[in-house]
Amino acid sequence: MLALRPNCECCDADLPPDALDARICSFECTYCAACATEKLAGLCPNCGGELVRRPRRPAGKLAASPASTQRVVKAGGCERTG
Repeated sequence: MLALRPNCECCDADLPPDALDARICSFECTYCAACATEKLAGLCPNCGGELVRRPRRPAGKLAASPASTQRVVKAGGCERTG
């Protein structure tokens, strides 16, 4: 099950579970759409994988399967490394 991380790893913008602008890679690294396109060119700086729109969990399922509250922010900025 997806963790639905609560923020962009790059700029720390809030990304609630129903955010339409959340982007993830296959390892669930999470970014806002602006950082994903403007800073990262659609590629995860951690693994090099494609950043795609994160699916939204139906509101009725969040009570039993809540989104993560653990915030992750990339130390040293958000530039692609490879």
